[in-house]
Amino acid sequence: MTPALVFNDLTLGYDRLPAVQNLHTEIAEGSLTAIVGPNGAGKSTLLKGVTGSLKPLAGKLAFGGLNREDVAYLPQQSEIDQSFPLSVVDLVAMGLWREIGPFGWLGRARRARIDAAIAAVGLTGLEGRPIGTLSGGQLQRALFARLLLQDARLVLLDEPFTAIDARTLSDLLGVIQGWHGEGRTVIAVLHDTETIRAHFPDTLMLARELVAHGPTAKVLTSENQFRARQMCEACAGPPHVCGRLPV
Repeated sequence: MTPALVFNDLTLGYDRLPAVQNLHTEIAEGSLTAIVGPNGAGKSTLLKGVTGSLKPLAGKLAFGGLNREDVAYLPQQSEIDQSFPLSVVDLVAMGLWREIGPFGWLGRARRARIDAAIAAVGLTGLEGRPIGTLSGGQLQRALFARLLLQDARLVLLDEPFTAIDARTLSDLLGVIQGWHGEGRTVIAVLHDTETIRAHFPDTLMLARELVAHGPTAKVLTSENQFRARQMCEACAGPPHVCGRLPV
């Protein structure tokens, strides 16, 4: 299968201290992949490397038939500033930024697309609601609507199901399954193994280094999870334990 992403001995980190090290694997185009691992395993760091906000310390990250313009990224909710004076419709409309720029004209057709995205995530009637008044589930629905408008071939989701109710979980899983059915590549950092086993065919397990990558049933084993915890605990000490890279 054609790869969407190729990691070639990729090392990512901060202040020359690796958070992901010597990662060598590929993500197939059109795949639906969960990224799992203990806290501090480098899961969010890997997504930031794909977006380009974090440059490799060593090795390479390459796009197969894609490029960074094909990427849509949903950060963790904790990174979203809900105090910013935006309404739901304003937030969702930001999904058209690449298409129209910061001062572009929406027009009737684009407004219809915004309304359709809001309806697709179940927020019709809340278009004018300030985002600071939304519940966790409502905010996540709005952020998914923004992703829908980005119309990206590669979708990156960092803990998309944190602090949401069961109904919202089911609805957002439906959106993800829709993307997968359209042949888009979806990668999500997740923690709930039941959700992963039920909905994500492929899993990449990290513990700063690659533990396993492949079909979820073969990766998400108790043996691999135990090994991942051991690997992360071994790197939980001072920087010299895992080794700071030379300048």
